Amino acid sequence: MRKIISLLIILGLTVSSCGSKKKVAQRNQQKKEQSVKHSSDPLKTVDKEQEKSSEFKPIVVNSTEEYIRYFAPVAQDEMREFGIPASITLAQGILESGSGRGELTLKTNNHFGIKCHTGWKGGTAYHDDDEKGECFRKYDDPHTSYRDHSLFLTSRSRYASLFDLRKNDYKGWAKGLRKAGYATDPRYPQKLIALIERYELYRYDDEVLRNSKTKTSRSSSKKNRKQIYVVRRGDTLYSISKRYNTTVEALKRENRLKNNNISIGQNLNIP
Repeated sequence: MRKIISLLIILGLTVSSCGSKKKVAQRNQQKKEQSVKHSSDPLKTVDKEQEKSSEFKPIVVNSTEEYIRYFAPVAQDEMREFGIPASITLAQGILESGSGRGELTLKTNNHFGIKCHTGWKGGTAYHDDDEKGECFRKYDDPHTSYRDHSLFLTSRSRYASLFDLRKNDYKGWAKGLRKAGYATDPRYPQKLIALIERYELYRYDDEVLRNSKTKTSRSSSKKNRKQIYVVRRGDTLYSISKRYNTTVEALKRENRLKNNNISIGQNLNIP
């Protein structure tokens, strides 16, 4: 009988010991889970980086035709604002960006291969081009790339002669861009012209000019009224003068400006 009682006591101690070990193991497991939760904090950093990069909005297209359908209205708007043929803008976009599918374009939204240049304060990315690791401009939105292309051409004097050409003279523009140094490829004009004629991009120029003539005829009775232009971000006296077929000096004289400084929201009389 004593032996049986002794065995029961030993068995009870063994069971209680196992139970306490299980509790200790459970507590240790809970501590591990808590430490895993704390160590997951770096994921929040990744989330923040994703939030920062969420402003970057590339446009993904599957073909040149799809690229044209998307960006033709954008190019036409730029033509109305700055006088650059929509056909030229589209052809350059197709060629420089690989119809929006090139490596540089997908990571920068840069559709025109514009490099950083002195004074550029926007985003940047490095890419191998004529030389290794060259600096290119980076945009959050491809529409900004199209606007910067217009500003790039209108704000540099070496392209000034292009704006003396007819608005639908895409051949003259293609040759003039190469001559002014936009690209180093000697066949650059031929490539632009081939794209314009293959995809009939000239029809977008014709549409803008046709609508412009209609608006002009409707407003012919207001010819003698002074035009007022409100300065926007990125405008310069040079770009405004080219837009309205006048000169910087004429603008300064008309508005009694002592220098070339203008500010956003400022009203300018167009001579």
